[in-house]
Amino acid sequence: MVRDKLLGMSDHGTPPDIWTSVEALWDWLEKDQPVTGREGLLLRMLKLSEEVGEVSEAVIGAVGQNPRKGVSHTWEDVQGELCDVVITALVALRTLTPDTREVFQRHLERVTARSLGSARPT
Repeated sequence: MVRDKLLGMSDHGTPPDIWTSVEALWDWLEKDQPVTGREGLLLRMLKLSEEVGEVSEAVIGAVGQNPRKGVSHTWEDVQGELCDVVITALVALRTLTPDTREVFQRHLERVTARSLGSARPT
């Protein structure tokens, strides 16, 4: 039950909305943050580097690039690590602003317009 609430699950077991989950994860981290203030904020941003490093480790493991370890990961592991990067980035963004959804949407629209121009998806 507590886990379901943290994950944003309803009583009917429906999947959580991404923004509900981001808010719940941010809330959970804020309640149990050993380092607060400016240092806590910086550490939350640095967590992104850790997660990106795990993507790199998984890719190297998926192709067997490390001769000592051989093939130690799968492409599904890489997918999971990429998801961790996205989640960590959204929680970091939530740390900077409670308007996470709006800030992200505006930025996505700018990037899409800049990148695709008139070929933007509708």
